[in-house]
Amino acid sequence: MARSYRYVHYDVFTDRVFCGNQLAVFLDGRGLSTETMQAIAKEMNFSETTFLLPPEATGTDVRMRIFTPAEELPVAGHPTIGTTFALAEEGVIAPGQAEFVFDLKAGPTPVSLEWRNGKLAFAWMTQKLPTFVGAIRDRDALAAALGLTPSQLIAEKPVEVISCGVPFLFVPIASRAAVDSVAIDSRALTRVFRESALDERATFLFTTERGTGPETVYSRMLGPGLGVAEDPATGIASGPLGCYLVKHRIVPPDKADAMISLQGVKMGRPSHVHISIGIGRNGDIASVRVGGEAVLAGEGTLYV
Repeated sequence: MARSYRYVHYDVFTDRVFCGNQLAVFLDGRGLSTETMQAIAKEMNFSETTFLLPPEATGTDVRMRIFTPAEELPVAGHPTIGTTFALAEEGVIAPGQAEFVFDLKAGPTPVSLEWRNGKLAFAWMTQKLPTFVGAIRDRDALAAALGLTPSQLIAEKPVEVISCGVPFLFVPIASRAAVDSVAIDSRALTRVFRESALDERATFLFTTERGTGPETVYSRMLGPGLGVAEDPATGIASGPLGCYLVKHRIVPPDKADAMISLQGVKMGRPSHVHISIGIGRNGDIASVRVGGEAVLAGEGTLYV
């Protein structure tokens, strides 16, 4: 006989429904195998689906497993922010509680909470300090693989892989129009990674060309290898994005704690990802946080 599993649907990194990044949260994943969780994530067909379980690591509040339609992730941003809002709405996180710690495959992951009139208003996820993995050698070949001309890349800035838990390739581009025009040639991009002696990663494209809003950068994330052709908001990429902006002096240190990435516009799902990079006494990166809002869009029951 099939068992029923309740889930809630949130739109994350937005304050209104039908924007941001969709997330399904299964509030009690007990009894589900890894294979079934993966099948459910494929069935939901959102960028990620989360499953909540009793905590296993000391000092954590709940265990969370995160799946894209294609694979399990050790950590991710919009699932962490969105699930925080779900737990607050369900009363698992008490009103006014300042901190909550997820037990993830990547390790304990703390979230800081901001409340307004007894409701969760904003959540900040702490990410790992950045690892700068390596740079692309052949920029002309990369531009061609992205459907761009070499002049549409920012010449004086590197194209490099950075990780705050999950690695991404960061590509600085001259204009918003060029960011929107990118269309990846998968085989050509695979060759570019191989010739740079790098493992292939999802591609994060961004520009600092100004728009009419407060955003610091305008961005897209293309990750077909994750089972996600394009993601409207990628929190776990936004931490290393902030690190890139600070390291390469695109954003000055006095602005590093208040950056915004506008992502998802090309998809019709605009998302605002807040980024806060702490700078140490020696000018090094001392902390990485990504934050945002989320709204309840619906709920349902799945029979397994």
